[in-house]
Amino acid sequence: MAESAEKLEDAIVRSAEQVSGQIHAAKEAISGVIFGQDRVVENTLVTILSGGHALLIGVPGLAKTKLVETLGITLGLDAKRVQFTPDLMPSDILGAEVLDESTVGKRSFRFIAGPVFAQLLMADEINRASPRTQSALLQAMQEQHITVAGARHDLPKPFHVLATQNPLEQEGTYPLPEAQLDRFLMEIDVDYPDRDAERRILFETTGAEESAARGAMTADALIAAQRLVRRLPVGDSVVEAILSLVRSARPGPEAGDAGKLIAWGPGPRASQSLMLAVRARALLDGRLAPSIDDVLDLAEPVLKHRMALTFPARAEGRTIPDVIRQLKSRIG
Repeated sequence: MAESAEKLEDAIVRSAEQVSGQIHAAKEAISGVIFGQDRVVENTLVTILSGGHALLIGVPGLAKTKLVETLGITLGLDAKRVQFTPDLMPSDILGAEVLDESTVGKRSFRFIAGPVFAQLLMADEINRASPRTQSALLQAMQEQHITVAGARHDLPKPFHVLATQNPLEQEGTYPLPEAQLDRFLMEIDVDYPDRDAERRILFETTGAEESAARGAMTADALIAAQRLVRRLPVGDSVVEAILSLVRSARPGPEAGDAGKLIAWGPGPRASQSLMLAVRARALLDGRLAPSIDDVLDLAEPVLKHRMALTFPARAEGRTIPDVIRQLKSRIG
C-alpha cells in the first residue's frame, strides 16, 4: 500500500515538473507580446489552469483583447471574440436553428453553431448587452453545454470565457447580476503599465516588425495540466487559511469587526475557486504544493466580486479591497 502511494507521488512529481516547464514557456511567450502586465498574465493563466473563467476590468487600450488573442495562440486554443452591444441577441452567441430544404423538397431544421463553440471565448464589454443575452452565457459557463430548441449541444473542451468590462462609462450598461459574477473564478484588474513597460511598448509595437505570439502548449496539454492541478496536495494549514478567509468575508461573528461592514459575502464556490487557484499558482511557479502566501495573494481577485458592503460602510468611504486586506491581516 505504501509502495503504491509512493509510486503515485513520484508520478505526480514527474508530471508536475513536465507541466510546470510547459506553463513557464507559455508565460514567457505571452510576456514577449504583452508588456507591463505580469500580474494580469499570471492571474489569467491561474484562472485557465483552474478550469475557470475570468472577468478583466480595465479602461480601453490596455491590451485586454490582445491578451486573449495571444492566449489562444500560445495555449493552442480555438479563440473567438464577441463584441457585446445592447442589440445583441442570445442566438448571436449560442447559435440558432435554420430551416433547410433539400433538392427533393424535404424540409428539416439544422443547427448553426454560434461563437460560444470555442475553447476560449472573449466576451468584450459584457455589461453592454441586455440581461437576457448575458444570461445566455450562464448555462454555458457553468454546465459546459447549451440547449437550443430542446436539444443539448456540448461545448468544446477546454472551455473558458474571458470577459472584459470598462469601469468608466456606466451609462447604457447592464451591471452583471450576482449569479453571473459568481461564475467568474477571478475578477482581474488591468492597470496602466509603468514607465519602463510603456517605453518598451512604444518601441516594440510601432516599428516595422511587431512581436508575434507563438505556440507553447496544445489544448490536450492544457487539459492534462488542469487535471494535475486537482491532484496537487494541499496542506492543512492552507485549507484552514482558505476556510478562515472565506468564512470571515461573510456577515456574522466570524468576520469580527469587519462583520458590520459586509452586506453579503462569498459562498462555498469561492472556497472551491480559491482552493483550485492556489494549486494552479503553485504549479505555475514550479512548486508541488501551495502555501499560505498563495492564499493571501489570490484572496482579492477571487473574493472581491463575490461581496458587497453595507450602505453605512460605503458612506464611510470603505471599499471591498480595504475590507479584504483587513481580513487577510488576521491570517498572515
